Amino acid sequence: MYALFDEAGKFQAGRVLSEAESSLQVELESGKRVKVKAANLLLKFDKPAPAELMAQAQAAADGIELELAWEFAPEDDFGFADLARDYFSEQATQIQQVAALFRLHDAPHYFRRAGKGRYKKAPAEIVQQALLAIEKKKQQLQQIADWAAALGQGECPAAIREQLYKILFRPDKNAPEYKAVVEASRATQTAPLELLRQSGAIDSAYQFHWKRFLFDNFPKGTGFPPLQAPDITDELPLAEVQAYSIDDSQTTEIDDALSVQGLGTGRVTLGVHIAAPGLALGTGTPIDQVARHRLSTVYMPGYKITMLPDEVVQRYTLAEGRACPAVSLYVTFDEASLEVQASETRLERVPMAANLRHDQLDTVVTEAWLESDQPEPTTLPGGMDHRTMAFLFRLAKVLKGRREEVRGKPETFNRPDYNFRLVGNEGAEPTGQETVQISVRQRGAPLDLIVAEAMILANSTWGLWLAECGVPGIYRSQASLAPGVKVRMGTKAQPHAGIGVKAYAWSTSPLRRYTDLVNQWQIIACARHGKTAALAAPFKPKDAELFSIISGFDAAYSAYNGYQAGMERFWTLKYVQQNGLTELNATVFKEGPNGSVLVRADSLPLVLAASGMSGLPRGARVRVKLGEIDEIALDLTGTIVERLDAELPLASADEDDGEDEAVAGPIAIAVDVNEAEPTGGENRPDNPAP
Repeated sequence: MYALFDEAGKFQAGRVLSEAESSLQVELESGKRVKVKAANLLLKFDKPAPAELMAQAQAAADGIELELAWEFAPEDDFGFADLARDYFSEQATQIQQVAALFRLHDAPHYFRRAGKGRYKKAPAEIVQQALLAIEKKKQQLQQIADWAAALGQGECPAAIREQLYKILFRPDKNAPEYKAVVEASRATQTAPLELLRQSGAIDSAYQFHWKRFLFDNFPKGTGFPPLQAPDITDELPLAEVQAYSIDDSQTTEIDDALSVQGLGTGRVTLGVHIAAPGLALGTGTPIDQVARHRLSTVYMPGYKITMLPDEVVQRYTLAEGRACPAVSLYVTFDEASLEVQASETRLERVPMAANLRHDQLDTVVTEAWLESDQPEPTTLPGGMDHRTMAFLFRLAKVLKGRREEVRGKPETFNRPDYNFRLVGNEGAEPTGQETVQISVRQRGAPLDLIVAEAMILANSTWGLWLAECGVPGIYRSQASLAPGVKVRMGTKAQPHAGIGVKAYAWSTSPLRRYTDLVNQWQIIACARHGKTAALAAPFKPKDAELFSIISGFDAAYSAYNGYQAGMERFWTLKYVQQNGLTELNATVFKEGPNGSVLVRADSLPLVLAASGMSGLPRGARVRVKLGEIDEIALDLTGTIVERLDAELPLASADEDDGEDEAVAGPIAIAVDVNEAEPTGGENRPDNPAP
């Protein structure tokens, strides 16, 4: 005697060993013995053998026309044997009965389950809907198969091209486009990114990086809604100074300037003047919402995405020839010792004498010229003279030296900064086909140092002042210079060991960084209300909004920095291609993967892994033969063909207080081809303040 039974929705059959009132002992064909509840028993039979019965029944089930069976089925619930008698004949065989069971069980869109072996036919409208869904599913599966086949043949369907970045980086695993890529990748044994590249989905490496960045950070595009910059209504006094900004020629957001008063009197006052959008823009306003969403200007070679619309920037920027609203910090020094004697913050209008430009003056305002007692006559814009510049440079060196004493070791600028210029785009969005020019500007050049030290002085002075007034700000701090101790952001004034100051609150770039705009609002409250500023400041102590801003800014700034670094590497690789460079001189600075070393090119902002010589110390100079460039992965490797120096001790290597650049690795994508069943550093600002 054999028995057919339902085991958790799966039909099984075997030989009955024993039978009790409520259960049976059944031996399956595999030899396994199972206990079957009597309620799960569907059929007892003598022949054929269970395996033969199941096979013949399945074959017969495939021949049952569901629509005809649905027509024959009674309106009330019924058993599978009832349907077999209606469909086949009154003398339906056991094989036909089991065939009816299998067919009923596999057609839930026609027949609903009403118990063990019992069913009820679905209403006609439900059947119609189900059939439409089945047909749609069938067409979708065929579409997936067609798309996968096209990808395998090197063609990219338009639907997949349109969903490229979503498929790779933020996929909906139930989407047919994603499933087609998974199926094609598995069938061709090709990585998804390479598969899509081979099929023509990625026709421009630059556009791939650009559109991926927009997909992650600007999914609605980089345009601004219609916004009108409000006027500053405060009656601000006119400052009795002549102020000068120092930026690159490409800078449009001029938000800091300097002035000097009292030279030759024994008491000299340095003025640090910061553009004051905070006097006009309020928290929660439409412009504030835009700035808070973007959080920072995004920099990249040849282009930038500004935090604020240009018409808003131009309303508050420190443009030459205008008396511009500003938040000014005046710090008075003893002219001989350069000891600080007093500091004061004012809200005022500052006459802008000139917007000085690094690229126009770096070759003129040199260290030798600044320190000369009899400098060559030089005409600087806006009436700026040698005497004032020389004082600013002397002050900057002293301020830097004092910070280094606190820091415990000097800051080193052994590596240059590189400037990128794209010929052919003139400020428009690049296409990736421009000719790139790379020039060098040594870190710590006089104009850089002057601006950097003035901004550090302002950010640290205002940071401490906010704390004295009991007003929270957004601070950057670093507990020590020990390895692994990172710079953190918070709302309390704490030391920044890397800079060597007691507190550091970014406040000098309110047109370009949202943290600086937030701090400016707090500083304005202190300037207006002094010790009672905590009551009037927009953000109060332990304000959850401040923590939310910090969290959002940290994430956005990290993403923006990563993209800037990636695009600088992209254009550096383009430079290598465009100039036909096959070998470079480089310096070893770190061990690399798989027995290689990481080297830094001597004349380009390029780091790459190089193999060919083992045991090279940090600081060794080598000649590297370059390999193939992968513009998508931003990858380039090399082979060391010659050592250019005698062996050097480890101590001769360049010191670098920052983290070494990483070599680009594979693009991280979210396509999982192993699914069994695919179902369902900081922005380089135009002013070099840290």
